[in-house]
Amino acid sequence: MKIGCPTEIKPQEFRVGITPDATREAIQHGHQVLIQKGAGLGAGFTDADYLVSGAVVIDTAEEIFATADMIVKVKEPQAIERKMLREGQLLFTYLHLAPDPAQTTDLLESGCTAIAYETVTDAHGGLPLLAPMSEVAGRLAPQVGAWTLQKANGGRGILMGGVPGVAPAKVVVIGGGVVGTHAAKIAAGMGADVTILDRSLTRLKYLDDVFGRDFKNQYSTAGATADLVRDADMVIGAVLIPGAEAPKLVSRAMLSEMKPGAALVDVAIDQGGCFETSRATTHADPIYEVDGIMHYCVANMPGAVARTSTQALGNATLPFMLNLANKGWRQACEDDPHLLNGLNVHAGKLTYYAVGKALGLDVISPAIALKS
Repeated sequence: MKIGCPTEIKPQEFRVGITPDATREAIQHGHQVLIQKGAGLGAGFTDADYLVSGAVVIDTAEEIFATADMIVKVKEPQAIERKMLREGQLLFTYLHLAPDPAQTTDLLESGCTAIAYETVTDAHGGLPLLAPMSEVAGRLAPQVGAWTLQKANGGRGILMGGVPGVAPAKVVVIGGGVVGTHAAKIAAGMGADVTILDRSLTRLKYLDDVFGRDFKNQYSTAGATADLVRDADMVIGAVLIPGAEAPKLVSRAMLSEMKPGAALVDVAIDQGGCFETSRATTHADPIYEVDGIMHYCVANMPGAVARTSTQALGNATLPFMLNLANKGWRQACEDDPHLLNGLNVHAGKLTYYAVGKALGLDVISPAIALKS
């Protein structure tokens, strides 16, 4: 199979879909890897690194899209890339379709088969291709939130860990999954006073058993959320409903009760965001203010640490990419129901229920798409 990896063109996206190590593995399995010139530079991988691994370096994205059987990326295809997709071509990347009707329409019209990293599952109920980027984003969230809190950036001028005689920042993390756990762990390590909210008692018990007094946890009700947000210096939104649009858990009305200059960090922005006032930003212009509250809503947070993120993502995607290339998408998905859960679009049909519900579109089951 010809596996193509174009340069990411989303603003300030420095990751790359295939590492030189993954390239070498794919070639050892008998496949050809086409890498766009300069695709890996943002993550610290040169064209020479790919050539040594056996890849063919291609000058343009147009040639890669025209030649490759499978396109492997990091971020969702941008409008200009979606026009280059063709019927029968396999796209393997993050999609986040629920809040993105334009992308969904374009993918359906292209006739391609699109498998989304974020909805591939595993035998433990996890999301193995989302988890590494969730870990990175969770660990970054307190770091960027601390920067947002600095007075020069419009924040309250609060130091996360305080100093002797001065209280630390109060940080509330909404959601106790992978993102939330890593965010709470890092925020607590910075010396902040951290509380994590979740609606799963099982998860809260796990967090209490593992982390003990490192940070507090509380069952997430509307009242508890409102009370904690009101008193917080920083709120990290870490809620995920796989494949679906994120619920809005902090309303605009709640901002007026918060401390002026408090920071909201919305890690769920890829899925539409979990704050009512969230809108996607970029690394070049990451924060904005609404009603005196600073918002950090960068839609590709892990891109800021591109080398770490690329290596972590590549480790996770490699086995799935090889299965797709070795067997073809139909056989690979038939053999692995967890990979089949990643199927979002096939031959002009939407195949993921949560996306259809969010966008009001008809959906067929992945099993039917597999047999069509």
